[in-house]
Amino acid sequence: MNLRYFYIVLLVFIGCKEQRTTKIKGFPNLINYVNTFIGTDGPGNTYPGATVPFGMVQLSPDIGIPGWDRIAGYFYQDSIISGFSHMHLTGTGAGDLYDILVMPTNSRFSKRIKENNFKPFSSFDHKKEYAAPGYYTVDLLDYGIKAELTATKRTGIHRYTFPEDELSQIHIDLGYALNWDRPTDTYIKVIDGHTIEGYRKSTGWAKDQRVYFVMEFSKDFSGYEIFNDSIKVSSPAQGTDTKIVLNYHTKKDEQIIVKTGVSSANMEGAYKSLEKEAPHFNFDEYKRQAQNLWENELQKIVIDTDDKDQKTVFYTMMYQSMLAPTLLSDHNDLYKGANDTVMKAEGFERFDTFSLWDTFRAAHPLYTIIQQEKVPHFIKSLLAHYKETGTLPVWSMQGNETNMMIGYHAVPVIVDAYFKGFDFDAELAYEACKTSAMVDERQIDQYKALGYVPVDEHHENWSVSKTVEYAYGDWCIAMFAKSLGKQDDYEYFSERSENWKNLYDQESTFFRPKDTKGEFISPFVPKDYSPYYCESNAWHYFWFVPQNIKGLIEVTGGNDRFTQKLDSMFTYEPAPEDKLPIFSTGMIGQYAHGNEPSHHVAYLYNHIGKPSETQKRVRQILESQYKNEPNGHCGNEDCGQMSSWYIFSSLGFYPVNPAQGVYSLGAPLFKSATIKLPNGRTFTVEARNLDKDHKYVKRITLNGTQLNRLYITHKEIINGGKLLFEMANEPNDDLFSTAELPLTNKIY
Repeated sequence: MNLRYFYIVLLVFIGCKEQRTTKIKGFPNLINYVNTFIGTDGPGNTYPGATVPFGMVQLSPDIGIPGWDRIAGYFYQDSIISGFSHMHLTGTGAGDLYDILVMPTNSRFSKRIKENNFKPFSSFDHKKEYAAPGYYTVDLLDYGIKAELTATKRTGIHRYTFPEDELSQIHIDLGYALNWDRPTDTYIKVIDGHTIEGYRKSTGWAKDQRVYFVMEFSKDFSGYEIFNDSIKVSSPAQGTDTKIVLNYHTKKDEQIIVKTGVSSANMEGAYKSLEKEAPHFNFDEYKRQAQNLWENELQKIVIDTDDKDQKTVFYTMMYQSMLAPTLLSDHNDLYKGANDTVMKAEGFERFDTFSLWDTFRAAHPLYTIIQQEKVPHFIKSLLAHYKETGTLPVWSMQGNETNMMIGYHAVPVIVDAYFKGFDFDAELAYEACKTSAMVDERQIDQYKALGYVPVDEHHENWSVSKTVEYAYGDWCIAMFAKSLGKQDDYEYFSERSENWKNLYDQESTFFRPKDTKGEFISPFVPKDYSPYYCESNAWHYFWFVPQNIKGLIEVTGGNDRFTQKLDSMFTYEPAPEDKLPIFSTGMIGQYAHGNEPSHHVAYLYNHIGKPSETQKRVRQILESQYKNEPNGHCGNEDCGQMSSWYIFSSLGFYPVNPAQGVYSLGAPLFKSATIKLPNGRTFTVEARNLDKDHKYVKRITLNGTQLNRLYITHKEIINGGKLLFEMANEPNDDLFSTAELPLTNKIY
């Protein structure tokens, strides 16, 4: 990197950090430890704008230029802003949304560039930019306009402070599209001198997206111009590329507030969003409400550490864990369903943006602890998708199934919530789980017939990954069936849950792809990224048998051979000539923390009597793969999964099998952490004698009783109590040589 450029970026970031840690007068302080810019540089793909926990609106700046780095609309290294749109994805690899772009301008600057499709834009400087949970602000330098953003669940609120100008304008662009997104039908209508309404229907990753909106302005516009495909037309305007430009005469430091209410169902829902959530024009009050919501959520886990960067990373991860799933239903309980009709959520709020291949691993288990009030709504949303389409979602957003990624990972999310006692229709849930595992799509038909998914000519065959992930889902269904007394189903799915063995190659000691005749495919190089492994290689996917780790150790050749293989996972570095794909990031040997299949691997040392290695490797990942800086994520944040891994692991435990109701023990990162639970209960994790040298666990007690096991149960956490780790400067594996491990085929 050019040293001059690095020095400039460093100075800008230091200035940003100094601004961000300023105490908000009269406001609780945990939101001040959230750096919403973490992940906006590098591969994180996060956005810095304003939203509320699990909200429908994500009002955030858009650079306006396409590309992988700008998947979330914003990229920290860029220097222009082309407006502020109301919906964004958090930390994904999917270029979608960016709905309803708003951009204030005036007569000071009129330059246009091809790179952002000749849209209005302004330069900006990170020194004149600030963000916190529920709030974002930036100075648009070329216009001398200060932009501020905040949000409620279903509305986005803008405040623009203008200089004196005879031609101040606010552009609302429905034709604006980026990356995969493309509008299919847009509509704008002027209602009166301070109100417009409309909709934007689009296609992209999600094929049928609908956003109805109403926009109110605190000052009447003096005039307006409406365009359809760059041709001036009268109101109303309908087409694939419509926009409106509102004209104002502004005085020095005059402020105009813009409120946008949205609904995925209809215009009535959009109006009701404004009526219920944003009835006035007091921007500071909306900001205060949004930040109060965030403060209340962040207070659910209170940590004690002297390291401000650690504290900032932790609370930023808490924040990012609550950016998805996102609300879909409006105040009339209506939403755009996955069957492309308007549906009604009866007795629950409908959510979407379920990145299940990622989030089933840690995010959803985390929600069962700190989002207990939300979990029934999430599960009922998954079941609503089932009723609308006939199967559970794979990766759903904006009332659409994208079918991105693999598996049927709504199943472990539902099964986990069922065994943890959350309230929903268990029989319907079981039906949905079983049906989704018995369809003849996504090669499940071949999986049922052969006991594995064979290779084919598709560029994303992912046959090995599908096989082992289907097998895990089958174990979850088997446990569900057993609990409901469905013995035949229990036996059938239990047998299927062992299908991972059908691809185990004794010679290479990896899961290896087979053809339809049962022959292993050659040549085979385990570190190669081939079409047979989903965004991974054979090293990453070897470890994905969370339902039967004991069985995996046995087929590998026992503890010693398994230990050698685990050690190699973290030490076998890629060669300089190896071609690593874009998603292979956060590398420690073959371990890739930047992608989800590796996330549980460090905890597997617990199963071979080497918990000190788990403690060492987890600490290494915590400290090397998360940073308090824009390039602070080693890979896509992925809708809360990367952040949830950090939250769990820094507390000292992690759900290796996400549906079993147990958490494998590591070692805490903080002196203490207190989880605030419903009904006034708390669960405290304390690390005694913890410092940079004392990172190994000497002794563990739960509520004063020594633990002779390397896990705790969900019930033990929810009941409240104290988990105490006594730390030491040397490994203490001998003390845990007889430690109990979770049993296969048991839910705790």
